[in-house]
Amino acid sequence: MSNPRFDAEGFYSALDSVRQARRLTWKQIAAQAGVAASTLTRMGQGKRPDIDGLAALASWSKLDVSSFYRPTETSARNAEPLAEITALLRADKNLSGEGAIALENMLKSAYEHLRRRDIDGDET
Repeated sequence: MSNPRFDAEGFYSALDSVRQARRLTWKQIAAQAGVAASTLTRMGQGKRPDIDGLAALASWSKLDVSSFYRPTETSARNAEPLAEITALLRADKNLSGEGAIALENMLKSAYEHLRRRDIDGDET
């Protein structure tokens, strides 16, 4: 297997979810994490953060950086993405059991719809 690549776009998206959950602005995140606001701007434009910025943002957000490494070979994937999402939703202390199930059902429905569309080549 070749070297995995870091999914900077995925990390930024997860960081945005943390931002929304904590009701913060990007400027507040920069100040709290100890990174330059321009680091976050560049990440929003698809650029990769430097190692110090990544470490600071991961520490501040409590995101596990290793979960954003993507194998370059598709056969290297272990768990199904939907199964991982389901486990995370059910473990989220901020959601009631009912809320986790509701989100899980919405995500499953959307995931299956998009997966079928991608397999069939249909753009609707």
